[in-house]
Amino acid sequence: MSIISPGAGQSPDKKSPRIIAIANQKGGVGKTTTTINLGAAIAESGKKVLIIDLDPQSNTTTGLGVSTKELNSSIYQVIIEENTASETIISVGIKNLHLLPSNLELAGAEIELVTAFSREQRLTRALDEVVSDYDFILIDCPPALGLLTVNALCFANEVIVPIQCEYYALEGLGQLVGNVDLVKSNLNPELQISKIVLVMYDSRTKISKQVADEVREYFGERVCNQIIPRSVRLSEAPSYGQPITVFDPTSRGAVAYKELAKEVLNE
Repeated sequence: MSIISPGAGQSPDKKSPRIIAIANQKGGVGKTTTTINLGAAIAESGKKVLIIDLDPQSNTTTGLGVSTKELNSSIYQVIIEENTASETIISVGIKNLHLLPSNLELAGAEIELVTAFSREQRLTRALDEVVSDYDFILIDCPPALGLLTVNALCFANEVIVPIQCEYYALEGLGQLVGNVDLVKSNLNPELQISKIVLVMYDSRTKISKQVADEVREYFGERVCNQIIPRSVRLSEAPSYGQPITVFDPTSRGAVAYKELAKEVLNE
């Protein structure tokens, strides 16, 4: 684990990165798995990627092999302006892939932001110094529509929504779409839901196909062609602190996320 120094000599007219919030207000729907593995697959293609762990549970941080107990600084310190992003971003030992880590301290940010000036824009301002260093920035959002998620939606220009192929998959999704529309109308006119990703697909069950059909009917062309299968190897990879593309690069899960990355890159 090493600290990444701020990019020097960046061209002032360098193309802005694609900033993607991975969001769904439900927990356990594959947000963290998608953030880690999509980010790693995009980095593998040669793009420079920053992953931001904006969830106090810190599963993205530990899933990339970083101990939350050893962090000198985290996204919490960046948001409350105690530390800069460039001081806090770390390497995770994968070419082109960097991490702005999280720990449990971030849970307090929701309360502290309530009275903060320009509270919805804290993440945007904090990342301004490093944003042009990257081609892609992926944000793992918490499973709630609080101020942390609002900060992510204000910073992002796209939202990718993972939907699990199980019962109640669309539960609460209307509220997420409504909140994205609110942020777009009032705070961030560039924001759009760009992709819906079907995850945890089990071809042996009828419900998986039914949910996939229902989501495609509802969201149309925004639903990615590539489906992420339910996979033991995918669920094992975080315990080794590695994305699936490193842990088992020939597995079904790794191939699926590499194909998904191609779809995202081709937009």
